[in-house]
Amino acid sequence: GHYVACRFHGVRSSLPWVLPAPTLIGTFGAFIRLRSRVPSRTALMDIGVSGPLAGIIVTLPVAVAGLLLSRPVAPTGFHSAASISVSVPLGLSILHGILRLVDPSLPPLDGAFNPHPILVAAWIGLFITSVNLIPAGQLDGGHILYALSPRAHRWITSAVIFLLFFAGTMLWVGWLVWGCFLLPSLRHPSVPRVPAQLGRRAWLAVVALALLLLTITAEPFAGGSLMNLL
Repeated sequence: GHYVACRFHGVRSSLPWVLPAPTLIGTFGAFIRLRSRVPSRTALMDIGVSGPLAGIIVTLPVAVAGLLLSRPVAPTGFHSAASISVSVPLGLSILHGILRLVDPSLPPLDGAFNPHPILVAAWIGLFITSVNLIPAGQLDGGHILYALSPRAHRWITSAVIFLLFFAGTMLWVGWLVWGCFLLPSLRHPSVPRVPAQLGRRAWLAVVALALLLLTITAEPFAGGSLMNLL
């Protein structure tokens, strides 16, 4: 999505590449490297929002398939010490509720729910989307925020970093990592303010905010806060 938007606006960029990291999926996600200046805030908005939109278009049908393939309980006697308790984002809960109207036999999202591996992949996709949409630094959400208001970008980034450090202490230690990751990007690279207004592009920021609220979970992994680890 980012790459296509860059090509559309004449911005030279690399193809997507994956940054390895010691996370659940072994990576921080896919990145592109910009090799020329972003010509306008309109272009920045398109480039920032295109990645999450492309990701959610792929993730939604995967989530539907994963929910329909999941079973109510694990096989009798089955137990895995590697099981991880995760939180369900609002968007996945809504999608599950809609599917239950069509298929009442779909198991409820409770402690007995045994997610299919495809659903686990969809959950990871939703989680990555939510992290990228955090309105700070040079994450996708940060690009969108800067396109809306360069003046607001710096102080909102500072506030988000503070919240991430707090959430890492009380909810999930991974937020501390992302807080540290954002520290060097308090200042966003300058982008020309012409045109001064985004016009019809401004509604894309509303879409991005809705996606963030539907996909983010404050405590993605239960019992993983810094306080619990200590």
